[in-house]
Amino acid sequence: MKFKHTSVLLHETIDNLKPKNGGLYVDATFGGGGHAKYLLSKIDSGTLIGFDQDEYAIQAAKLNFADLLKDESDPQLKLVHDNFSHLEENLVKLGYSDSIDGIYYDLGVSSPQFDQADRGFSYRYNARLDMRMDQSQDLDAYELVNTRSQKELADILYQYGDEKFSRQIAHRIVERRKEQPIKTTFELVDIIKDAIPAYARRTGGHPAKKSFQALRVAVNHELDVLKASLEEAIKVLRPGGRISVITFQSDEDKIVKGIFKKYSEVEIPRGMPMIPEGLKPTLRLVNRKPITATASELENNKRSHSAKLRVAEKI
Repeated sequence: MKFKHTSVLLHETIDNLKPKNGGLYVDATFGGGGHAKYLLSKIDSGTLIGFDQDEYAIQAAKLNFADLLKDESDPQLKLVHDNFSHLEENLVKLGYSDSIDGIYYDLGVSSPQFDQADRGFSYRYNARLDMRMDQSQDLDAYELVNTRSQKELADILYQYGDEKFSRQIAHRIVERRKEQPIKTTFELVDIIKDAIPAYARRTGGHPAKKSFQALRVAVNHELDVLKASLEEAIKVLRPGGRISVITFQSDEDKIVKGIFKKYSEVEIPRGMPMIPEGLKPTLRLVNRKPITATASELENNKRSHSAKLRVAEKI
């Protein structure tokens, strides 16, 4: 089982965690394990806990990282099949409540998920509308497209995809599904193309790109679970522990930036000679501005073009 995926900002993400022997680390988005492999190469001892809600990714990891999993009493790598919004709950079960030295996130959909045509993530392959990262959840893109109101669909397309033709697309979707349910990715692509004016389709990449992104975010509740997970991640870090987060969308970056700001800045009342313990910041920003890909990486990995990395340290 192969899970080929070129990790973005590989060295920057891991090196900023300052990996150390005997450390305890969390990969919140294990995927193909590219970041995990590099982190483990930096330490001779320690433990990495890898989370992924995609069963395919977990099964691939069990094969590709078998050597690190074989010592069941004390494996160097532990895999958790769950959404990273349940980070703290799973770490408590494993006996790690507030002792994590480093946590990192590589958000978005991995290349293998796009390449699996039957997952319905991509507008390039014809498949049943799905887009679920966790195949056990009930809500999928088919249900979303065929049951939500015109206003709800327009809001999803605009808020999560920044699609300026969201109302026209939502209207076309509702009109088309009156005839019969919209079942496949290509059916949806055709609807989107019909809704967008010809002049707008000539530039800006594939006309369905923004809509497919928006639907994927909505199906998987990506922004809500990110907020919940970051709150838990900060809580379980030990003092001096670090968190690295790679985002690919502006909404994701705003969430990360906002939460890091919330825990790194404090408002001190006038006249107060010293900051009380309860008002002291929890985090220190390692980088004020996001780290982006080098020219070399931009040339070799197109996925890196929109990537932004933010890093913070627990005080």
